[in-house]
Amino acid sequence: MSETAPLAKKRILSISTLFPNAHVPRFGTFVARSLEALAAHGEWDVTVINPIGIPPIAFGKYRPLSAAAIDGFENGISVHRPKFTLIPSIGARINPSVIARKILPLAKTLHQQNPFDLVDAQFFYPDGPAAAWIARELGLPCSIKARGSDISIWGQKPFSQEQILEAGEHCTGILAVSKALAKEMSDIGLPFSKITVHYTGLDRDRFRPLAHSGLRTKLGQTLGVNLPVNAPLLSTVGAMVHRKGQDLVIGALPDIPDAHLMLIGTGPDEKHLRGLVKDLRLEDRVHFLGSVDHDLLPVILSASDAMVLPSASEGLANAWVEALACGTPLVISDAGGAKELVSSPDAGLIVARTPDAVSAGVKQVLAKNLSPQAVAATAEHFSWAHHAELLAAYYTKLVTPLDG
Repeated sequence: MSETAPLAKKRILSISTLFPNAHVPRFGTFVARSLEALAAHGEWDVTVINPIGIPPIAFGKYRPLSAAAIDGFENGISVHRPKFTLIPSIGARINPSVIARKILPLAKTLHQQNPFDLVDAQFFYPDGPAAAWIARELGLPCSIKARGSDISIWGQKPFSQEQILEAGEHCTGILAVSKALAKEMSDIGLPFSKITVHYTGLDRDRFRPLAHSGLRTKLGQTLGVNLPVNAPLLSTVGAMVHRKGQDLVIGALPDIPDAHLMLIGTGPDEKHLRGLVKDLRLEDRVHFLGSVDHDLLPVILSASDAMVLPSASEGLANAWVEALACGTPLVISDAGGAKELVSSPDAGLIVARTPDAVSAGVKQVLAKNLSPQAVAATAEHFSWAHHAELLAAYYTKLVTPLDG
């Protein structure tokens, strides 16, 4: 009696400028985790092309980035890192076409060696237009994912919006990380009938409520900062860019007696934020932690009484989900999918983007003294396994004939 041969895996070529490498290991980790989970799910074989932009002269930060453009097999995924010519600040208009032309020969070679079933982009700009063009060149269906700033920022600029809409017209399916983002995409002209909402995943073994006995003392020793044991402790997780609203959290702090704030992240707004802290004489209460190891982030979140992030725009922030999973309530603005996540009083509060509203919201959340287990329960449906299961089914639908 013959055994049934296992079904051959379908193959996806994912194009993503957002992807970690040896120089920036925390950059685009959410993309890597998603694709790793898909590969681990078993139905799809995953190949990533991670184009890395390097100026004609690799100066400053670009020198180590250029050295990190190394191919490899990483956590179940084949990763290729070709370099393309980047013109800093002014090259955004042409980046999709530059990327597409640079990686097309590689895509064709890989496709000839072992044919793909689908081309995928993990960010709508510049990745989406490049992926849509390559998919047409290879004669394959295409999926493009929107995550937030690719629509709220690039989707509003005439030159990039035009390319986004053209890519949306030619692709087979579109993913959005929240219902709110799906509506925003439709509002700029992307075909709503093609959009599927696909929420982020979560490492549930890592992000969970941690024991609080002595947690702040040990964390303070690890970080080299003086954290309060009995006073309120807040955290803000996100790149230091103006739209994230760290300045509003700092501005709210004088109205929250004795509270300390941990700022996790780096970015161009850091100098301004440090100046604001100095002006408000909050040097002893605001702690700039920079980029932290992913294993330390759950400790920081578990030690916090609230995670405060009054962003101007978001898709559905991974930091929101990670905080809830650690039992830490949110004080966030009505951005992106905020209402889809803060749908229970146990999840925290949505507030206006002003220092007064932020301070009032923090005080209200602190007064509730919410149980970490009750807060964590609001994120119980997030996991990378569930995320991958839904993603695999979505991709399979795109490559399955209607009569198949």
